[in-house]
Amino acid sequence: MSTETLTPNVAEKPSTLPSGMDPNSFASKSGEDKTQGAVKIHAKDVCVYYSENKALHEVSLDIHTNEVMAFIGPSGCGKSTFLRCMNRMNDTVAGARVTGLIAVDKQDIYDPSLDVVLLRAQVGMVFQKPNPFPKSIYENIAYGPRLHGLVSSSGELDEIVESSLRKAGIWDEVKDRLDAPGTGLSGGQQQRLCIARAIAVSPDIILMDEPCSALDPIATARIEELIHELKANYTIVIVTHNMQQAARVADRTAFFHLGHLIEVGPTDQIFINPKEQRTEDYVTGRYG
Repeated sequence: MSTETLTPNVAEKPSTLPSGMDPNSFASKSGEDKTQGAVKIHAKDVCVYYSENKALHEVSLDIHTNEVMAFIGPSGCGKSTFLRCMNRMNDTVAGARVTGLIAVDKQDIYDPSLDVVLLRAQVGMVFQKPNPFPKSIYENIAYGPRLHGLVSSSGELDEIVESSLRKAGIWDEVKDRLDAPGTGLSGGQQQRLCIARAIAVSPDIILMDEPCSALDPIATARIEELIHELKANYTIVIVTHNMQQAARVADRTAFFHLGHLIEVGPTDQIFINPKEQRTEDYVTGRYG
């Protein structure tokens, strides 16, 4: 499947924009000369089976360093299944089997000799529903660095906790109650706590599976701002049903349908001038 980058002509297909979407709202504008970074994640002919059911069909895709990639498509199209392949979360599903190649920094992550625990530290994940540990705010962040032996003193651990909470944009809100339970925070705060927890083990990649679906508009806006800030240091892959959100945060977007990757390209191209009719039908609301 070709992923050739085209410069979209906004005037050519104005009708492809979803209702209410501002053509100036895209995270990456078509007029920018944006040079892509090195390939961070390389997927080739990836298939996923749940017992005898083939859920994902020969997906090939590159994701670049320090970009935000959004996966969009109808429910059950395979986008979350593919996301979970990138840190081997599907290993935990009975009957799941993955074929093909997924490489992170040119390392095959399905190599039997690979330490999956270390992989999941390198490729962090934030889930649809905030899931803080039933521990204090401090211990939510400290758990990962302790587990992976990243600190040798309490002072170092304090620094990691503060740094992670600052990067997640929540330090000022919680710095005076680090001993309070993480479960006592608001939904948006809990999700930022979970992002801080992922950051604490120094990942290169952050996977986000519908991170704002359970949040109100104000909390959603804060998470989207945070994604913009984080991409300077991390490669981010986000699954979202919200096409406006994809337009706001993603440099590139991949459209999935019925387990197939239909099209991938710069976000403005996908929404304004898609190459595939199925993509146009989806982003204009003809199905979904």
